[in-house]
Amino acid sequence: MLRRTHVCLVVFVVGGHRERFGQEQGPVVGACVEALGASSPELKRAATTGIRLLAKHRSNFCTLIRASGSIPALVPLLKSIAPATQESAVTALLNLSLEEENKKPITTAGAKQNAAYALLSLSMIEENHWVIGACGAIPSLVSLLVSDSSRGKNDSLTTLYKLCSVWRNKERAVSAGAVPPLVGLVGERSGGIAEKALVVLGSLAAVPEDKDAVAEAGGIPVLVEAMETGPTAGREFVVHVLLQLAAESPHIQRFLLGEGAIPPLVELS
Repeated sequence: MLRRTHVCLVVFVVGGHRERFGQEQGPVVGACVEALGASSPELKRAATTGIRLLAKHRSNFCTLIRASGSIPALVPLLKSIAPATQESAVTALLNLSLEEENKKPITTAGAKQNAAYALLSLSMIEENHWVIGACGAIPSLVSLLVSDSSRGKNDSLTTLYKLCSVWRNKERAVSAGAVPPLVGLVGERSGGIAEKALVVLGSLAAVPEDKDAVAEAGGIPVLVEAMETGPTAGREFVVHVLLQLAAESPHIQRFLLGEGAIPPLVELS
């Protein structure tokens, strides 16, 4: 029999009262998973919120959540018509995907790419941008940038671009290590991935830490090469990124001069 109190206890626990959690871990997680299939929208929303918070705060919960069968139970909720339930299901799966042992079952279920697509849909609404970032979705979106799925990369790039209209989300993306994989994607020659990566890099380049991160990731020579030999459509994006990086940054300007950025810029002009 489903115990509503167990579901409510989850939110209480992750809210900073873990000392009261005691031996309730198994029953609480089990109750949440059971509630995912409940007919009550309110209970279903509480269950997805509980799993999302547990997966975010404690790695040992991720193992327990996976073992309880939550991954296949969460997947149908990616298409929920209730925004709060859908958002929690998306973020829960992305949080779970950060644990190595969860990657295979999530990939098998097709959940990670579906979650990224659901986040993309949610990010179309501007007022959701802060909430999605605050829920901890950005590190998981960054992890998709190195996936084998072109769809996952495309959805992740588009979602990151939308979310990074909020300054705090730009900082979150840089902190999550978005720059190295974005630099790596600049060399992609299919599906418009390189152009999308450049657009996101251009957005992040406003963050001071990002300028150094691009240089440390070997991004300057990659960008100069893309300006010289890349597709014509992408060169405009490269120039935008370089302008953002060079603005009020003398050491980046010197780096660009040293990498021979002037001749291709003159040619493009």
